[in-house]
Amino acid sequence: MVSLKKVTVVNENNVILSDVNFEVASGEFVFLIGKTGTGKSSLLKVLYGDLLLDSGQGSIVGFDLLHLKEKEIPKLRRKLGVVFQDFKLLPDRTIFDNLAFVLKATGWKDKAKIKMRVAEVLEMVNVTSNDQKFPFELSGGEQQRVAIARALLNHPELILADEPTGNLDPETSQEIMQLFRKLHEGGISIIMATHDYNMIVKFPGRILRCDKGSVYEVVQKKEGS
Repeated sequence: MVSLKKVTVVNENNVILSDVNFEVASGEFVFLIGKTGTGKSSLLKVLYGDLLLDSGQGSIVGFDLLHLKEKEIPKLRRKLGVVFQDFKLLPDRTIFDNLAFVLKATGWKDKAKIKMRVAEVLEMVNVTSNDQKFPFELSGGEQQRVAIARALLNHPELILADEPTGNLDPETSQEIMQLFRKLHEGGISIIMATHDYNMIVKFPGRILRCDKGSVYEVVQKKEGS
């Protein structure tokens, strides 16, 4: 699903991470942890094509990141779902229009099929409110659920989530994590950046840590140990 070998991550001419080596297999749930500013978001940006790979070898869902052409980025993102901390919903569009916009932008033309797919993903994330509401009419948790629904629209093989509970209260964060766990159990691979260590204890997964310009795997202690 993901393979990085001797990768250097550069953002605005600054080396953020160097000699990054890891693989993520199909079906894995991987936490990417580390303090703010340690390179978690930059690493995810490389994976979804927002930052170019500076050196090394990298592949994700069949795309070569080192030789990724700009015209290939939309195709890459159709195979990925990306979820952000601040939701990134379009404020001037309804829930339905936010989701339909993505489908139309990725080649969907049949209005009936668009309507059906939007209803399907909203049901998957348990958003039962009127899809004609605007984002500002929703709670933070509902907005994040809609953002996750948006990430599911094109049947992604892999979801990249960048601090998806960062703007949410603890109870809502638990609900969102339960949703990610359910999606993972349904067969979707997930890489999630977070600094919420309570989540990692309650929702075990493989852990990669960003620290001092490096990425390394850490062994998770069981809860209570």
